[in-house]
Amino acid sequence: MTNILTLKQKLTQEIENAIKKAQDDGSLPRVPVPSVVLEHPQRSEHGDIATSLPLKLARAMAKKPSDIAAEITRNLSPMPEISGVEVALPGFINFTISPAWLSVQVNMIINDPKGVTKIDAGKGKKVQVEFVSVNPTGPLHVGHGRGAVLGSTLANVLEACGYHVSREYYINDAGSQIDAFKRSLFARYQQEFGIEAEVPQEGYFGAYMVELARDLAGEIDRKYLDMSENDAIKELGEIGLNKMIAEIRKELAVLKVEFDEWFSERSLYSDGYYQKAISILQEGGYLANKEFATWFVSTSLGDSKDNVVIRSDGSPTYFAADIAYHYNKFIARGFDRVIDIWGADHQGHVSRMKNVLGAMDIDPGRLDVIISQMVTLKRGGELVRISKRSGELITLKEVVEEVGADVCRYFFLSRSADSQMDFDLELAMQESSENPVYYIQYAHARIASILRLAKEEDLTHEGGDTALLNDSSELALMRRLVELPEVIEMVAKSLEPHHLAYYALDLATLFHSFYKQCRVVQKDKPELSRARLKLVIAAKAVFASTLNLMGMTVPESM
Repeated sequence: MTNILTLKQKLTQEIENAIKKAQDDGSLPRVPVPSVVLEHPQRSEHGDIATSLPLKLARAMAKKPSDIAAEITRNLSPMPEISGVEVALPGFINFTISPAWLSVQVNMIINDPKGVTKIDAGKGKKVQVEFVSVNPTGPLHVGHGRGAVLGSTLANVLEACGYHVSREYYINDAGSQIDAFKRSLFARYQQEFGIEAEVPQEGYFGAYMVELARDLAGEIDRKYLDMSENDAIKELGEIGLNKMIAEIRKELAVLKVEFDEWFSERSLYSDGYYQKAISILQEGGYLANKEFATWFVSTSLGDSKDNVVIRSDGSPTYFAADIAYHYNKFIARGFDRVIDIWGADHQGHVSRMKNVLGAMDIDPGRLDVIISQMVTLKRGGELVRISKRSGELITLKEVVEEVGADVCRYFFLSRSADSQMDFDLELAMQESSENPVYYIQYAHARIASILRLAKEEDLTHEGGDTALLNDSSELALMRRLVELPEVIEMVAKSLEPHHLAYYALDLATLFHSFYKQCRVVQKDKPELSRARLKLVIAAKAVFASTLNLMGMTVPESM
């Protein structure tokens, strides 16, 4: 479909051509021209699309911004998509979208409902989105849920933009934490049979470990009491680890988060990626032996300090595993771009990871890292800290069970990843306009109800003339409908899925306003009814596309 993205691209080209014409005829001086930025003004009197480019050119051209704006508008070619162009002080150019063009877009959305989300920006490039990747040594908490929703939504958007996307979970199934988990589980298993055993000091003391040991004791009885302790710890630990991973999969599936790949850290060592990555750094002179350990010389690449990759006992650090993992992503598997979503505690890891890519001759610009900040649970104005079930921190599973997957997904998406957020459980449970999830989904359900009523009244949209849609609320709704492709591309470029949540809420607000002002099904006005039925059918398609991108359900009734 011809959409707002195409319109903004055409406007950009027209403005650039207009400046070139003005420079060619001498009415504007020849100076470098910055990129054209087009925005949607919040106030309707400023038009539907605006640019402040003349203000940016004023100093270089030594002219008043308003005079520059006048020259640009004088040289613009007519566009059927635009019904008005206005120069506004001190130097803005405001464009008004043609209602006739908008009415055509309504028909195009109806003819190709999925077309609003098809954007050929990725051109088939291979992108990996790695997210969640929690150590399988404990249950997921709400912070993990936020990263999960950010990653899955971003992957949906990138696919809509024509990227070939792989969703990946990195399983930390090697190292000291896994050893501590296995020893902790064996101690709890022994306790189930009345044997005095202590959980190691660096182990895991949560109630979930007791429950896991109890389940295993019920399944396999005393089997692991009759073998050597080392063998028992290893074998029982593997079973426990697999159960933890299975539980993580299950909890994420309830939140509508699925992965294409579950990548094992152990494979980095067994398949030789660790050795290859370390060899590249060694040959490049980026490793140094000091203080009985092997260090990556990050300071030579501008970092504030060097970082240990191999400890004095010969074991690789977390950083070393990550080096091997990113060697595998970029070189072994050939991803054009990698997007990692990490927790707030990984902020300091970004610069050294970028530096190590450069050391391996991989363009650091091919790696994007999103830091997902912490989530605070509240009930009304009161902070929620403790789980009623376990007396520990609230788990993601408990939150999803209480408020539902759709609410969790929207709330996690409603703030930018780099800002801390408050998750209000009380608000999440409300079925009112105060709850944005209810408000958005109710808009789609309300449209479905309108269409059922039209069917009962034997009214269809066939033959509807969308040129009749000239009420201010109809035009406002149409303008927002055709902006979805623009929002999708913006999310893909900025890697900020919260723009999708903002769009959905704004679209719902405009629809509910339209619904109050414009009765759709009117027996005595069949022509207007058919036209408005077309508008609500187009709106229904855009709501469905938006909700699907956010991984939320699309209700036909509520």
